[in-house]
Amino acid sequence: MTTTIRPTQPLQHDADGTRSRAYDVCVNRHRVGLVRIATMPRYGSGVGTIRALRIDQAERRKGRGAIAVLAAEEVLREWGCTQVTVTIPADAEAGSRLYTALGYRERSRNMRKQLAAAPPELRAADHPRPMTDTEFATWQRVELEEYTQDWIDRGLAPEQARAKAEADDLELLPDGQATPDTWFRMLEHGGTPVGHIWVAHRNSSGAYVYDVKVEPAYRGHGHGRALMLVAERLAHIAGASTLGLHVFAGNTPAIRLYESLGYEVTQYSRYKVLA
Repeated sequence: MTTTIRPTQPLQHDADGTRSRAYDVCVNRHRVGLVRIATMPRYGSGVGTIRALRIDQAERRKGRGAIAVLAAEEVLREWGCTQVTVTIPADAEAGSRLYTALGYRERSRNMRKQLAAAPPELRAADHPRPMTDTEFATWQRVELEEYTQDWIDRGLAPEQARAKAEADDLELLPDGQATPDTWFRMLEHGGTPVGHIWVAHRNSSGAYVYDVKVEPAYRGHGHGRALMLVAERLAHIAGASTLGLHVFAGNTPAIRLYESLGYEVTQYSRYKVLA
């Protein structure tokens, strides 16, 4: 039996430059599933994604999904993509095995915590305060460079990484530090600034930590944990019931900290270089 993909619609062109198309997964012309692919302009040129992959229950464990992914990769190559990404829910064990077998590497993971009924207490010497305008300007310049480098370190070309970083900055902080439902806090411990955190209220129930950092000279003293407790307090004030975050693969100390605070993985982001 021959497994192929067959387009179900013309090539779509969105206003932001995204190209996308949906395909049926077919066995001898009989539909057994679907796959959807697209380009990702916010990453710059050359990055595509598999938006969805579904194989009918009766046709699973027969290699249909793997062939569909490989065929989708070939289409993305024809579109000029040099890299493909996919997002996999944490509980999608079959999907995780499939993409791992096809050479997809973890780039990052999203995590989330259900907040307790009452905000946590801080240590007596910990005092969060708003960033000054000068501190914010410095943070924004440094963060853009570091965030760009994070994406370069995880497989994006420099121009793709820069495009991604600038697009995220524009989307998340259109009004800088004055962006509604957004908080930047410096943590002072015993009067000394030791780190910062950026938290935003994303929807009616959830808040999100976009950046947290302890200055190198003050690491290893519990300040990262303290900053995450500050984030929980801000989320409580905003009326959020959950607090989420994104962490790059390989940042083992951060992942261990989040796990110790009760965060659980909700989804993984994986990628593959298209040779």
